Amino acid sequence: MSRIGKKPIPIPAGVTVQAANGKVVVKGKGGELSLSLHPRISAKLEAGQVLVERPDDQRDSRALHGLTRALINNMVAGVDKPWEKKLEIQGVGYQAALSGKVLTLQVGFANAIKLEVPPGISCVLPDSTHIIISGADRQVVGQFAADIRTVRPPEPYKGKGIRYSDERVRRKSGKAMS
Repeated sequence: MSRIGKKPIPIPAGVTVQAANGKVVVKGKGGELSLSLHPRISAKLEAGQVLVERPDDQRDSRALHGLTRALINNMVAGVDKPWEKKLEIQGVGYQAALSGKVLTLQVGFANAIKLEVPPGISCVLPDSTHIIISGADRQVVGQFAADIRTVRPPEPYKGKGIRYSDERVRRKSGKAMS
């Protein structure tokens, strides 16, 4: 049996979960998220917890069981306390600016790169070289952070680029002079 899938998901105070008709809806102070369940997977509420169940022990069912439980757990955690990703920009003249819902990145290209902030996500710039992305949906937060990092990933020689705040960039030495 799946070790992840069989664990019940506790529902914190201030969060409501509804599971019916193959759909799970989670509401909290961080917003509202919903997930359509695979036909073979079911979810039910029991004593302040969400239980995810599967009908058989087939390989696909086992995989979907753990995945569905993890997705619902991320939804419950996200509406209670928002998910957060921190990015930092390194390089001379590299900077970010936020105007409304558009993030503008100046990272060494001839033109500034403009990225639209997805709905339900907040983007904060404490200074021009740090970006904090937060929101209830873990997948959207992570994808937007990955999209920003893709604009100019850190390079191994000088370390210039956009990186996650906890990321370690492996540095290489340049040309060896003989």
